Amino acid sequence: MWRKLISTPEDPLLTFLRLALFAIFIPHGAQKVLGWFGGGGYASTMHMFTSQDIPAFLAFLAIVAEFAGAIALFFGFLTRIAAFGLACVMVVAITTTHWQNGFFMNWAGNQRGEGFEYHLLAITILLAVMVRGAGAWSVDRALWLSSEMRSRREIGLRRTA
Repeated sequence: MWRKLISTPEDPLLTFLRLALFAIFIPHGAQKVLGWFGGGGYASTMHMFTSQDIPAFLAFLAIVAEFAGAIALFFGFLTRIAAFGLACVMVVAITTTHWQNGFFMNWAGNQRGEGFEYHLLAITILLAVMVRGAGAWSVDRALWLSSEMRSRREIGLRRTA
């Protein structure tokens, strides 16, 4: 199970997608946790979520997914778990907030809020990373290669015994 979770090809495109996701999600996570980029910080974000009848535990998971998940994507560490968490956040954002505003973003300012096209795009990229893994230059890849070498050594030792 562990090896399947961290297995990933030496694919630079996956690295590019992973880093693009990091660049997109880290500002949102930093708003929620640190109050950067005009965000309210952790206490304010928790209050906002719980005042919308979102259970505190789920609000906490959403905040962690956006902040820690983005950092995990940067390093390519437990990438599939991080991408899954972020995809869940995007699905919840669509169903609870953005669906009612339609598909398109609010470029002209004539809608009540933002549509869900951005969220679908993020989910699509997150799915690619969940299916294929972190790609080249990732902690997952290094762990997987180490695991492969260890397995091959063990197989070789069993054959000689």
